[in-house]
Amino acid sequence: MEWTADAAAGDWLRERIDDPWRATMHDVVPRGFPAYARIFHPATRDRPIGDEWPGIPYAKHRREWDAFQARDPQIEVERVSWADTARAMGTTMHATAQWNRIVAPGRIVENEDGPRDAAGWRYTDPDVGQLPADLFAVLASHLVAGPTPGYAALWEGNGALLGFMGESPSRVFFQFSDDAADSEEIARHNRMLGRSTKDRFNDAFRQPTWQEGILSRPISEGPRLELPGRAYVVFDGDLAGFASPEWFLDVPWRDRIAEEHGFEPSALSPSLLWPDDRSWVVVSEVDYDSTIVGADPTLIRAICADPRLEAIPIAADTDLTWDADEVNR
Repeated sequence: MEWTADAAAGDWLRERIDDPWRATMHDVVPRGFPAYARIFHPATRDRPIGDEWPGIPYAKHRREWDAFQARDPQIEVERVSWADTARAMGTTMHATAQWNRIVAPGRIVENEDGPRDAAGWRYTDPDVGQLPADLFAVLASHLVAGPTPGYAALWEGNGALLGFMGESPSRVFFQFSDDAADSEEIARHNRMLGRSTKDRFNDAFRQPTWQEGILSRPISEGPRLELPGRAYVVFDGDLAGFASPEWFLDVPWRDRIAEEHGFEPSALSPSLLWPDDRSWVVVSEVDYDSTIVGADPTLIRAICADPRLEAIPIAADTDLTWDADEVNR
């Protein structure tokens, strides 16, 4: 897939996004499409096999947690839909549901642990700003059929995406090994990294240098698509590649730096996606735990009917703020 940077291609979006913001989805989703769908990002849940989670808060159950860690039970982890979560929690799934309301009956202790259901599952919040790569491919399979020239945009604030002038890198990679012979050397290296990221004595004399990001320096320093409250790096290319389950192998923002440190191949899912003819748009707003699609009604119905996606039609001007769930009060 050949991609080139093209910030000006998204100027039409600015004309169809509310400015100033009005606390509806059109603060980030362009108006003017005949139909919309909300795709809910999946959550995860986990529970120990043959055991149960100790109580919370941790400070009151430290002995139980120490004993639990000593037993080291196997933990099963699975992806879970919002609808299944609502059934487990006794709440109601609907188009404007908010995660904090869906899990409200679960036991929540702030800064301690995820909510739990009666079956012992512990729930972790859905990702915000990102539709998982496999589900993004499923969505793209509905949007593109054959070569589809268009645009993919990424929010510039995504960690490590852009290079910059600075005293220290935007991230460090700590190392781990099961080989006892390597353990002391790796531990020494990790201690060095920990000190170097917060060395207040030497940082005062360190001169800014170019810190590499995922994207090249010319793109990192290049123009942005400026939308209300957000700025994006925009790429021009063939959108058909996103329908492949391995689309992340063939985009210029593939995280090759992480791969060099032993991580699996990966790439951010686009924050915005649209074809040349502007017949549809995909918006994964950085602060949303769902992705919004604007398109014709036939396409929206097909997306909502796909069992691989948890998608529900929504109306224009839908409120998707954290307090919008009027059903699960």
